[in-house]
Amino acid sequence: MRISPSSRSLALLLLLFRSLALSRSPSLSRSLALPLSLSLSRSPSLALALCFSGLCRSPPVMISGGRVFVLPCVQKIQRISLNTLTLNVKSDKVYTRHGVPISVTGIAQEIYRDRKKFSEEVFKVASSDLVNMGISVVSYTLKDVHDDQDYLHSLGKSRTAQVQKDARIGEAQFKRDAVIREAHAMQEKISAQYVNEIQMAKAQRDYELKKASYDIEVNTKKAESEMAYQLQVAKTKQRIEEEKMQVKVVERSQQIMLQEQEITRREKELEAKVKKPAEAERYRLEKLAEAQRAQLIMEAEAEAESIRIKGDAEAFAVEAKGRAEAEQMAKKAEAFQQYKEGAMVDMLLEQLPLMAEEISRPLAQAQKITMISSGGGEVGAAQLTGEVLDIMTRLPAAVEKLTGINISQVRRPNQRCA
Repeated sequence: MRISPSSRSLALLLLLFRSLALSRSPSLSRSLALPLSLSLSRSPSLALALCFSGLCRSPPVMISGGRVFVLPCVQKIQRISLNTLTLNVKSDKVYTRHGVPISVTGIAQEIYRDRKKFSEEVFKVASSDLVNMGISVVSYTLKDVHDDQDYLHSLGKSRTAQVQKDARIGEAQFKRDAVIREAHAMQEKISAQYVNEIQMAKAQRDYELKKASYDIEVNTKKAESEMAYQLQVAKTKQRIEEEKMQVKVVERSQQIMLQEQEITRREKELEAKVKKPAEAERYRLEKLAEAQRAQLIMEAEAEAESIRIKGDAEAFAVEAKGRAEAEQMAKKAEAFQQYKEGAMVDMLLEQLPLMAEEISRPLAQAQKITMISSGGGEVGAAQLTGEVLDIMTRLPAAVEKLTGINISQVRRPNQRCA
């Protein structure tokens, strides 16, 4: 807050006077309350100025963006805006150098590029005239220029036609370019779509390949981890088994040592209890075996001698029997020589019972015999005996075929002697 020295002194003087009045007379203070009140005025922004005039203020003081104490009734404060003012200046029927009346309207803060030179000249003249009145011109621009004779309109027809032609040409070119660009855009869109799909396919392929590679790597690592775990478990089990085997080896070694000691003890015990008695028994058995061998040899020699003597006796008996049979055969030969056919018949008759026995031997070994008869002959045992006798009656014919001798025609020796 900016306060001038004179205002400060005056304010202090008034405060002192009021304090004295209050102490002497309250009614006087009430009557002086209004004139003695102070007012503080300030400028709310830099775009506002305070014009301070009155007692002790000649000429008036301008304060921008500050504060000041004001004494009512003796001093006055006015607020002036510092914002830029826009003035619309209109000039009707100003004649040009060609004698054409035109109307010109100007507005600040707008600029037309095609009227730049004219605006600059007007701005130069207006600024020098208005600055003497305390007004600063910030900018000057022509807003509109027109005439009542259609002069400017006539001048702009050719330009308007040219502009319209250019506009139509530009519109056609724009439409053509739009169609071309649309086609190019569609082509680029389709190409971009295909490229995008190709890129997506490549990305999908790369993803699948990477995923497969990563899956292989992960599965490999997992398998290696599992194999390492199993290998470690196997190694641990192997180490435990080796330690168990070492323990068993130690136990076995101890057992072997104990067994060796036990074997040594038993050997000594056997040597003391068995070996020596066994050696004595072996000696006894050897002597006994030698005695038995000698006995067996003697018995074998005696048996051999007995067999030899017995063989000699049997040989002598056989020899005697042979001599007797030879003598008997000689006598039979003499008898056969004497009786001839009769002796032969006698021998055959002696063999007939043996022949009958041999014929009936198969029947004797049969467990069951079934006899079938047609009703015209004997039945039962008579039939069986008859069949045996029938076989016997066929013998003379068989003997005759074998020897040429008819047994039925041979006489017995006793019949011939009669």
